[in-house]
Amino acid sequence: MNEFIPENCRESLTNAGKDAKIFTLAMEAVDSMQKKEKGELFDEWPQKYDQWFTTPIGALVKKHESKLILDLLRPGPGETILDAGCGTGVFTLDILSFGAHVIGIDISLPMLIRAAQKAKRHSFQVILADISSLPFLESSFDKVVSVTALEFIGDGKGAMGELFRVTRKGGCIVVATLNSLSPWAFRRKAEAKKGHALFERAIFRSPDELRSLAPVASVIRTAIHFQKEDDPKKAAEIELEGQRKGWDTGAFVAARWEKP
Repeated sequence: MNEFIPENCRESLTNAGKDAKIFTLAMEAVDSMQKKEKGELFDEWPQKYDQWFTTPIGALVKKHESKLILDLLRPGPGETILDAGCGTGVFTLDILSFGAHVIGIDISLPMLIRAAQKAKRHSFQVILADISSLPFLESSFDKVVSVTALEFIGDGKGAMGELFRVTRKGGCIVVATLNSLSPWAFRRKAEAKKGHALFERAIFRSPDELRSLAPVASVIRTAIHFQKEDDPKKAAEIELEGQRKGWDTGAFVAARWEKP
């Protein structure tokens, strides 16, 4: 797998004193109790997370979220892309299908292992790392994407600064998170009050709040305008209407910035 890491990324890892072979960096990082504790929140979720996207409504959510990400990211053959907070690789595989080289980072080793298993036939490398302190040199990547990871990071501007730092000049950064203006957020906050482990820690941001995390102009769009309990056929119609009218209340809000 080492041959799949672009030269600049290998240099970054070397300078950080880490071996770039698959999981070596991950296993070394597991010895760090601080990082382990942060990752434990997600360690029991890989199977549950993947299974939800196989349900009728989950599959529809995945379809529209993936379309929005790809529309904004526009991955191309041979590009070097960082997937920051790749989880189990649900969206990573879509990016890889365009022929890009992808480095996936996450703070949960079980999720990374699952992602690596799924994408073992692709140009894909996984590293256990924190978005808030990326182990790469400046301008290491053509593009950077982060999907539903920002909601678990309190210092959004700090994390965004890291994503910008490792992106080359003229490259793009695409970040998607949970929209505070959506009815989905209201329900998730109610679940948090009942003790839901993940939603207790989630930070919901509005489109304007997401936009404010970076000092350059952005393109903002939302998706998932239907509700979890909607019939999938009706939900598809609602989604088309929301996209056509440009509603800003979709459960999934994504932004694209270009690094000047």
